[in-house]
Amino acid sequence: MRIALNALYRASTILAACCLVIIASMVVLQVLGRLLDGVLGLAGMDPIGLLVPSLAEIAGFLLVGASFLALAGTLRNSDHIRVNILLQAVPSPVAHLLNIWAVAVALGLAGFFTWHAGGLAHDSYTYGEVSFGIVPIPLVIPQTVMTAGLLVFSVALLDDLITALTGRAPSFETVSKGDLIEGKE
Repeated sequence: MRIALNALYRASTILAACCLVIIASMVVLQVLGRLLDGVLGLAGMDPIGLLVPSLAEIAGFLLVGASFLALAGTLRNSDHIRVNILLQAVPSPVAHLLNIWAVAVALGLAGFFTWHAGGLAHDSYTYGEVSFGIVPIPLVIPQTVMTAGLLVFSVALLDDLITALTGRAPSFETVSKGDLIEGKE
């Protein structure tokens, strides 16, 4: 089971990275197209007009995908912002109970957001909603990616909650920075 969960977290993180690479590639193509048009204009030729239509909108959708798909991997790698002042001031058993409480609350919130993001994607699919840009993109696509990222994040939180309930430290407390997904076990 651990291998399957780690593969899920790793796949989600890789997809997030792919979203960022696509954004960078599209921006580079846009810049190169403008440079080529500028050179053609200086040479007295007509510009070709190379551009990536709806670049800002597509990049925004990809950034949402990257942000949500990276949630589980960054949790497992202890890259989320945590304030440990209270945990350091209380005895270890109390800190462990506070960690369980925090992860349980986070799981409840993540589950709530996952459910409603899925409902939003379903509504967009049902009503055929599309974006307003030059290229009409079905809104169900970025909303489904957002929902998938939230779902994987919820699974990671549940994984950590079960780990904490069994008396072990959650992944974000035992992470080895040499392993980008999983903490020490």
